[in-house]
Amino acid sequence: MGVVGRNDTHSTNSPEDTVISSLSPRARKASAVAAALAVTAVLGATAVAATDDHGKGGKQEVAAVRGSAEFMLPYYPDDDVRSFTFDAEAAPYSNPQPGIPTGLPTDAKGTVKISHYSAERKVTYTSEARVDCLVTGPHTATLTAVVTKVGPGGPPNVGKRLGFSVHDGGKDGGPGRSHDRVGFSWNGVNLDPKGKGQPEELPVGTCMAPAPYAPVTKGGYTVHHAELPQMPGQGKR
Repeated sequence: MGVVGRNDTHSTNSPEDTVISSLSPRARKASAVAAALAVTAVLGATAVAATDDHGKGGKQEVAAVRGSAEFMLPYYPDDDVRSFTFDAEAAPYSNPQPGIPTGLPTDAKGTVKISHYSAERKVTYTSEARVDCLVTGPHTATLTAVVTKVGPGGPPNVGKRLGFSVHDGGKDGGPGRSHDRVGFSWNGVNLDPKGKGQPEELPVGTCMAPAPYAPVTKGGYTVHHAELPQMPGQGKR
């Protein structure tokens, strides 16, 4: 004869459940609170580890150059007004190429706008270019961009790559006291001397530009430096 009220099926309770069920209501409540605190601590440690691995909020720092400024040519003073406007940002490994399926750590995106007012002709020449490469160091950067648009009267150089360099001199000291500088890959640089023949201008490779030799006279630039990231799939060293 069986015992009245006995459940003959196998219990699915774990040993932990059995122990907790044998505790008083107050003890069971204390045990539940302790378990919740333990879970919170584990989740917090996981979040901290994720932040340490990936930087602020899991986002990696991105190099960039932004700003607009006028500058002078120290070797050729005149009344012309020249300016560059940069809106360039790194986009590592975003441009696959033949033999380089991953792209390069220096891949970049953005635009460069060029303006040159000729005081002699009283005409402003403009052009725009698409950024394809950017590399930075503290307070300095080089970038290249391919011309996509030329305004009326400008040179027919759509498709030509131009090189630029930027020195971010920090906070300016007042009107006319900017410490920023720029450089660019034409007007006397990047030439190939040929003995008695006239030197020819050479093609510009990605991220190639001279040192920033031209002082900024109005406006300014901001360089945000970030290290070049490792190739995708490579672990930390």
